[in-house]
Amino acid sequence: MTVSIGGCGVLGSDSGKVTLRLVAADYGDSAANSSTKYWAKLTKAYEEKNPDVDVQVSVYSWNDVDSKVKSMVDAGNAPDMAQIGSYADYAARELLYKAGDLLSIPTQADFVSQLGSAGKVHGQQYGMPFAASTRLLFYNKGLFAKAGITAPPTTWDELAGAAAKLKDAGVDYPYALPLGPEEAQAEAMQWMLSGGGGYTSTAGTYSLDSTENVRTFTWLKDKLVDKGLTGPVAPAKLNRATAFSSFAAGDVGMLIGHPSLMKTARDKGVQYGMVPMPGKAGVRPLTMGVADWMTAFKQHGHRAEIGKFLDFVYDEDNVLAFSREYDLLPVTSSASEVMSTAPEDRDLEPFLEQLPLSELYPVGRTSWATVAASIKKGIGTAVAPGVRPDDVLRGLETEALAAESGLS
Repeated sequence: MTVSIGGCGVLGSDSGKVTLRLVAADYGDSAANSSTKYWAKLTKAYEEKNPDVDVQVSVYSWNDVDSKVKSMVDAGNAPDMAQIGSYADYAARELLYKAGDLLSIPTQADFVSQLGSAGKVHGQQYGMPFAASTRLLFYNKGLFAKAGITAPPTTWDELAGAAAKLKDAGVDYPYALPLGPEEAQAEAMQWMLSGGGGYTSTAGTYSLDSTENVRTFTWLKDKLVDKGLTGPVAPAKLNRATAFSSFAAGDVGMLIGHPSLMKTARDKGVQYGMVPMPGKAGVRPLTMGVADWMTAFKQHGHRAEIGKFLDFVYDEDNVLAFSREYDLLPVTSSASEVMSTAPEDRDLEPFLEQLPLSELYPVGRTSWATVAASIKKGIGTAVAPGVRPDDVLRGLETEALAAESGLS
């Protein structure tokens, strides 16, 4: 889906108006709650106070927005701003404004600390967090009761035990393991973190084939996949959207989910619970955090106008409005403080509590987009029949190191 709001062109009419072009992603799941409506309301309010600026917004689906921006940049016609999934490559090519050259000091200082830090390349912030989420383990209370499970799992062994009981009770997906190409990098990272590993080492280098990660995927293969506890679709072919839909249909006992799954499940009448991701015995599991990024391109100038508009975008009321509309976590400390105590946001509190200690993708690396694509394509095969997880992880590590050194 592509929806444009506003006029055309980089410069406005003869009146001297400046036109700012923003490319944004759509967080809605239907026309009724498309992000187009959010941006239309926000830009109208901004333009009423700033009649010398015309803000033109084009909204694309998440399947298309990153490639659309890349095409615009490659064609020599970058947007003024883009709200996308990664930024480091553009920063490395010196195409972006630094956040400090755009935002007021109070606005930049208001970013949740680890989100602001994650937006840095070589110590300079280029990526401005726009939306965030963390992950929890969702479970179907009705299916748990049917299977005689009295409490949600807190360890891997308990999770495997619960999955076995759910299978015996006839549940299609005792644990849904979406390692398909849509978002395999998220499922994989959460499992790696819960096993004491991750995508990078403490030294900052890629470590996809670390001992911890190999143990994690070996456990997944041996204890869940090979025992038929992950459902009728092979993990390498199961996408997140399908897993979420199956949970909402009452066919999934457990899966890792982000805040938007709450509404999807409620709308379908599923009684669900949420707990932190279980960890391997003896390991304190970390939670994965995800952020999407606002960027500003230098090509057409308008630094002052872009900065003033983004200060408005990150106003507390606007951040809260967006977060509440799409069940996402606010990226500013001021909005987070409001949400943490507001009765209307109680459902998001478990996710919000995880955010300060969450670990994000290594988005500050220029190689990350390439590495993430490799993970999406290949990591699901690590749990396939007849495959050694260490071989798959070693191959992905080789690709990651090649991407990091610029050899891919």
